[in-house]
Amino acid sequence: MDARVDTLQERHTVAVVDDNVTNLKIARSILDAHYDTYAVPSAKVLFDMLEKITPDLILLDIEMPEMSGYEAIKKLKSDARFRFIPVIFLTSRNDEGSELEGLSLGAIDYVTKPFSAALLLRRIGNHLLIAEQKKELESYNKNLAERVNEKTSQILKLQFGILNVIAELVEFRDRKTGGHIGRTQRYLELLVKRMLKDGIYNDEVSSWDLTFLIPSAQLHDVGKIAISDTILNKPGKLTPEEFDIMKTHVTKGVEAIERIEEETQEHSFLHHAKCFAGYHHEKWDGTGYPNGLAGENIPLQGRLMAIADVYDALISARPYKDPMPLEVARDIILDGRGKHFDPTLIDVFEDVVGGFEEIAETSRNHGDSFIFKWNEPA
Repeated sequence: MDARVDTLQERHTVAVVDDNVTNLKIARSILDAHYDTYAVPSAKVLFDMLEKITPDLILLDIEMPEMSGYEAIKKLKSDARFRFIPVIFLTSRNDEGSELEGLSLGAIDYVTKPFSAALLLRRIGNHLLIAEQKKELESYNKNLAERVNEKTSQILKLQFGILNVIAELVEFRDRKTGGHIGRTQRYLELLVKRMLKDGIYNDEVSSWDLTFLIPSAQLHDVGKIAISDTILNKPGKLTPEEFDIMKTHVTKGVEAIERIEEETQEHSFLHHAKCFAGYHHEKWDGTGYPNGLAGENIPLQGRLMAIADVYDALISARPYKDPMPLEVARDIILDGRGKHFDPTLIDVFEDVVGGFEEIAETSRNHGDSFIFKWNEPA
């Protein structure tokens, strides 16, 4: 007996479909010692059987009344439950055209009738072995993919955890802006999801991965780490000279992110972070800083963060001002259409401003300890 047949003693199930009773008896006499064999007199009976039993392999006669083997294999391959069952055609035909037709329909082999026991067992053994190896490979690939996904998830959690710590460090140093980083993330998420829903700036926004975009916004004020405490936490309005120093937090933030870029190959994530840090103080009319960019020359991430950042500054307390009522902050943002802010994005803001106000109210109710930590992919 062939060694490959001996390795398949787990009693695989084989269905033999033939309208000739004699052929069924011969097939069973050959196969019963090695496989659980089902003798099936027609394709119709085969499909009735498949509702209860799924064989490991099907031997399928071609020339049968009511439904031919060609028709039967088409039906098998069109059903997701059965399309992966290996099919070997049984036929008395020996012309090349018939064999090619069967193979093109998804058969894995041809066995001509009358068949020899040794040849039939060898063919079946070979194909069951191939099917087993395919299942093992699929299982291995599935397990490998799961391990890769698990490792990727761990890396993302570590990455986001580091970002959370950096965000808290910035918030700790800039005690005037408690919760600012968390709130701006949530505002940004509202804006971007609405843009995706409405197809606004769709070519660019649809290419963004929110898993990375939203967390990277935490670094928009990272440059404040380089600003002295006497300016960062001055209990009053800054002088023009002090404000000039404060404005350098934008370029210092970009420089910090670029240093990280030099040490890593993860530039897509850092690209978003650099845009948020470098352009959130630019204005639509060109009067912003540090580069005086105008209109769509300002990267979209910066135009979005400008709305989130200014809104949060308006509704927050500062040593030199009280927090503005939410409706006043809303009106100021709307009034900045075409001046400070991208007019198209202000339309989006109008649609989601209720969500902005809900986030602001939640933060006020929970105090300055409110920080939005992005721990899971969007």
